[in-house]
Order: sequence, then C-alpha cells, then structure tokens
Amino acid sequence: MDEERALYIVRAGEAGAIERVLRDYSDKHRATFKFESTDEDKRKKLCEGIFKVLVKDIPTTCQVSCLEVLRILSRDKKVLVPVTTKENMQILLRLAKLNESDDSLEKVSEFPVIVESLKCLCNIVFNSQMAQQLSLELNLAAKLCNLLRKCKDRKFINDIKCFDLRLLFLLSLLHTDIRSQLRYELQGLPLLTQILESAFSIKWTDEYESAIDHNGPPLSPQETDCAIEALKALFNVTVDSWKVHKESDSHQFRVMAAVLRHCLLIVGPTEDKTEELHSNAVNLLSNVPVSCLDVLICPLTHEETAQEATTLDELPSDKTAEKETVLKKNTMVYNGMNMEAIHVLLNFMEKRIDKGSSYREGLTPVLSLLTECSRAHRNIRKFLKDQVLPPLRDVTNRPEVGSTVRNKLVRLMTHVDLGVKQIAAEFLFVLCKERVDSLLKYTGYGNAAGLLAARGLLAGGRGDNWYSEDEDTDTEEYKNAKPKEELLKPMGLKPDGTITPLEEALNQYSVIEETSSDTD
Repeated sequence: MDEERALYIVRAGEAGAIERVLRDYSDKHRATFKFESTDEDKRKKLCEGIFKVLVKDIPTTCQVSCLEVLRILSRDKKVLVPVTTKENMQILLRLAKLNESDDSLEKVSEFPVIVESLKCLCNIVFNSQMAQQLSLELNLAAKLCNLLRKCKDRKFINDIKCFDLRLLFLLSLLHTDIRSQLRYELQGLPLLTQILESAFSIKWTDEYESAIDHNGPPLSPQETDCAIEALKALFNVTVDSWKVHKESDSHQFRVMAAVLRHCLLIVGPTEDKTEELHSNAVNLLSNVPVSCLDVLICPLTHEETAQEATTLDELPSDKTAEKETVLKKNTMVYNGMNMEAIHVLLNFMEKRIDKGSSYREGLTPVLSLLTECSRAHRNIRKFLKDQVLPPLRDVTNRPEVGSTVRNKLVRLMTHVDLGVKQIAAEFLFVLCKERVDSLLKYTGYGNAAGLLAARGLLAGGRGDNWYSEDEDTDTEEYKNAKPKEELLKPMGLKPDGTITPLEEALNQYSVIEETSSDTD
C-alpha cells in the first residue's frame, strides 16, 4: 500500500508532493531490510519512477528524499535487476560528483545529495553483479580516487570521504583487477595513506616519526569511521604485498607503517570504536613487508631519555600518580627504544584472548604479526620476551595454570582449533629463539609436543632461524628446581594393560614370546 501511494505521487505529482510522500516512506521503512515478495513489482516500478524524477530539475531537498528511498529499496537484490542499467548508474555518478573532474566541492547545500548518492551506489554495487560489471566499464575506481583527492584535506566533508572509501573498499573486495589498478595506476597506496594522515591530524617530527599527544582529545566519530574505511580499503590494495621490489615501495610501506603506529597510540570516541580501529590497523600491518615494520619502534627523544632516567626513588612518597606514570613509561622502553606501539599490540592480543571466542578471526592476525616482528627485529623480540616470558620464578604451578600472559598463551597451545594452537606455539617458540630447551622451560613438554613433533624436534635442538645469543636468564628458583624435575621416559603397556617404562614393557613381551616358542 505504501509503495502504491508513493508510486502514484512520483508518477503524477509535483516536486513538493513527491518530496513529502517519499519522506514519509523513508521514515516508515528506515529500518526495513526484509521486504514482502508480494509488493516486489511495485518496488521495481517505484525505483524506475525515482530515477525518472532524478533527471529532472528538482530542488535539492527533493533529490535527497528520492535518494533516501532508493537507498532503502536497493537493499532488495531482486528489485535491482531491472533498474541497474548504465544510464541509471550514470545518473548516480553525476549526483555524487563523480563525473566532474574539474569541479571543486564548494556548494555545501549539495553535500547531502553527494552522500546519499554514494550510499545508494554502495548498496547497488554490493547487491548487483550487473552493477559490479558496470563499475568496471564506467571506471568507477578512478572517479572515486579523483573525488578523494578533492576532499582529502577538507575536515568538514568526512561523510563524503567515508562513503567514497566504503565504495572503494567494496570494489577492491569484489574485483581483484581493481586492486592492481588502485595500487599502481591510481597510486592508491599514497592516496589512502594521506587520507589516514588527515583523519589523524598527523604532524611529522622525522621521516617516519609523528608527534603523539597522549593528553589530546579522542578522535571524533566521523574521523574514526573515515579512518576505519580507509584502513579496510588499504588492506585490499596491499593484500598481495609480501615482497618489496623497489626503494619507492619500501618508503611508501614505511610511511604507512608509521601512520599505523600513530593509529595504535590514539583512541576513538568509545572503547568499542577504539578496538575496531586498532583491529583494522593490525590487519593492515599484517600486509606490510616485515622489513618495513622496524618503524613501529623508534629511538627515545632527548626529553624521553631524560624522563627515563628519573627513578621512582627520586620522587617523594606522596607522589603516587607520578610514580605510576614513570613506572608505566619505563615498561614501554627497551634498549633506548620507544616500545609503546608494541605494548599496545600486546595488550590488544591479551584482550582478544580474554574474550574466549572467535580466536581464528580475532586473535590469529595479531599473534602472527607479533611473531613475524619478533623473528625479524631483535629489539622487539627481546622486549616481548621480557613482557611475556619474564624470568621464571613460579616453579610450583603448571605452565598453563594462572592468569599471566604466558599462562594464557600456553593454554592456547592445546586449543581445539589447529590454526590457533599452531600460531600460539610458534609465537612462544620464536620468543625462545626457537630453542627447544628454552621453550620446554616455559611451557612444559606436553604443551609443546605438538609443535615439536611437527618440526621434528621431539629429541631437542633448535629451529632453522638464527638468533643472537642472550645472557642466561635462569632464576635461582628455577636453578634449584631443575635437578628435581622428573626426566621424560617413553612408556609402554605391559601384557596386563598397565603402563610401565617402554624398555621394561618390551622385555616382558620378549619373555612371553620366548615362552610361546618353547611350547611349540
């Protein structure tokens, strides 16, 4: 009934009446995502009628109402089949300012039309294979990049940027050819990185270092959403970037990694938004060549070095807050390097473990990232070793018992998900410099058996990668307990079904075999 009334007015009414009836329809169906099949034909005709109205000279407010209803109707895949034509796509491109290469975005009154047009295009491209093919024919990716260049430094048009980036993400997700076009022809890597710089208001203090204001305000909701969409689009653009072939590529990836370091050190408007922001940053860091991840850590500045020299004893006893600040800063410094970003990644990993679900999607990316960082960069590995596997003092409880990060990771080594337990074991193995004796000290033989068996290291030894030699970290507690530990012995079943050392079990079977031979 709603569609029938709206269709009648759209076909015969003037702009004011069309605007009113469509606004009513939009208000009523704003949260509608499932539609009655009985009214499908009417919805198709309403879509066709709206496109005919959009080519007319109508007020901006009427354009917005038309596009809002079109956005709602475009949630239904079946409705899009007859209306997804090249002509209709071009109407939306024109309204989204995607056809005009020279026009700047000066008319603020047109912004709502641009945003609603982009929203419609997002729905239509996502739900229609025909629209996806037309996007290639109309070179939509290039048009979206051109629009981004117009507004990359314009703070007040974040909604336009956000939905432009979302559409770019969808296109690069659905078409592998567009990923290559974005990466090389359209220079998507520097363009999208600049969008992130703008969203974060980055001020560079060195080639790959940015100023961090820990007391600054959180990102606004609009800036956060814009950054998340840019991170997702960048992920698609760089998804196949395992090797760096040119110096310019290396520089671009280092700049991007430095921007992502900045991202990890700021917060969004809410805790959930911060986690979503950091999660997308972690995913993107996984695409950065590991040789470029050295920019995640940086030397301390002169001011930071002076602060690090401040000891807790120098502070008066009543300066509790100041002591906590100094203590916190000292735990994020290693060997003269600022480890804040790595510390954030470690905390992010622990939160994902504590969630207790969706480990494969939520936990394995950050664990893989920390593993590769540790394998390639000595300072990162040593810092993480200090945080995750500090000198062993608790020698009475089993390694998987407790609430430390080590305990939590050891428990994951026997997780039912093969991928999860493999990456957890691999991370700890790398922190132990792939030395079997060191891994066993922190995890126990039973927990490590799966990894060792897969690598052929059950008898001991070390992995294939080379690591520098560190000083002995055995505590007095561990040295005293080590001689009392039971040696591992291979076990077997006796003829009566009980377990006994393998040598004894074999002897008993030999005796039985000899006795059987004598009676023949």
